[in-house]
Amino acid sequence: MSKVLLILCILSGLLLLAQAHDHHKKIKFYQLERENFKLNLTNYGATIISVITPDKHGKLADIVLGYDSIDSYKNDTCYFGAIIGRVANRIGGAKFTLDGKTYKLPVNDHGNTLHGGTRGFSDVVWSVESHKKHSHVTFSYDSFENEEGFPGKLKVSVTYKLVGKHNLFVKMIAKAVDKATPVNLAQHTYWNLRGHNSGDILSHIVQIFGSHITPVDEVLIPTGEIISVKGTPYDFLEPRKIGSKIHDLPGLYDMNYVLDRSFQKHLSKSVEVRDPVSGRKMELWSNQLGLQFYTSGQLNATKGKDGAIYHKYAGIALETQGFPDSVNYPYFPSQIVKPGEIYEHVMLYRLTAS
Repeated sequence: MSKVLLILCILSGLLLLAQAHDHHKKIKFYQLERENFKLNLTNYGATIISVITPDKHGKLADIVLGYDSIDSYKNDTCYFGAIIGRVANRIGGAKFTLDGKTYKLPVNDHGNTLHGGTRGFSDVVWSVESHKKHSHVTFSYDSFENEEGFPGKLKVSVTYKLVGKHNLFVKMIAKAVDKATPVNLAQHTYWNLRGHNSGDILSHIVQIFGSHITPVDEVLIPTGEIISVKGTPYDFLEPRKIGSKIHDLPGLYDMNYVLDRSFQKHLSKSVEVRDPVSGRKMELWSNQLGLQFYTSGQLNATKGKDGAIYHKYAGIALETQGFPDSVNYPYFPSQIVKPGEIYEHVMLYRLTAS
């Protein structure tokens, strides 16, 4: 058998295994609700479909971008609301070396691997471990050996939990079963605090608690540098409108911020967003070292839910994470999880209106 044919047989076998793995699971919808705070989710991609909250006048609106049908989520290239894994963001050259072995991954973004590969955690059906409408839902997924090229088996779970009046707690846990493997999970919801169908987010006021960034090359792979935001359009250390300096960039924000924090085990404030029109404010607290700030530059008349058409800048993604391509930069904080170790990623969204 030729080497090419052997590789094709292996790939087709892995695809059949993945399909069989999901076949017995049904795609379902789940709701979390407390007073006038409501979330709709699905176990397809462990995805947030909608977040409904009141504005300063008490008027309810859905403040996240999404679709009306599961078929649209299956064909989605924006990763609306999904959990991203095994490794969020980009891996340069679609490969990395671990313990002396080089692992080749699917190429799905300008010669690189993006958001876990061609079929990452956003494209699988998760199991449902627990669901209580006024409390929480917990999804789980068992990632198999060599899934999307990654080494070893990985057991993953994510819990969405309502806390207090308008707070959403998200906890992502991963356990390496038998081999060391990179893990960098992220929650990829696009937010528009004025309402998902209300136009662009350029007038939203943002403060990012990160004084450095990891700059990237023309295909968005980190150069390996860590530089100050001072004197650049990336400086959000003081609150300002997203649109105030966006035209000094090549079209959009899509950058990893190095968050100013001293204790990784504890939550600290990563970013604060406020919409002056609705009065809604969102704080995002996390235990991660990085934050991807992305202003949805790829949206182009994308058909969303409720008849909405999403154009450029229709939402912002705020993805707390490890640093992109850390597997290829030994001096970036490691994202390698060894058997017996537990990866834990915690986020807290605090939503208010005044």
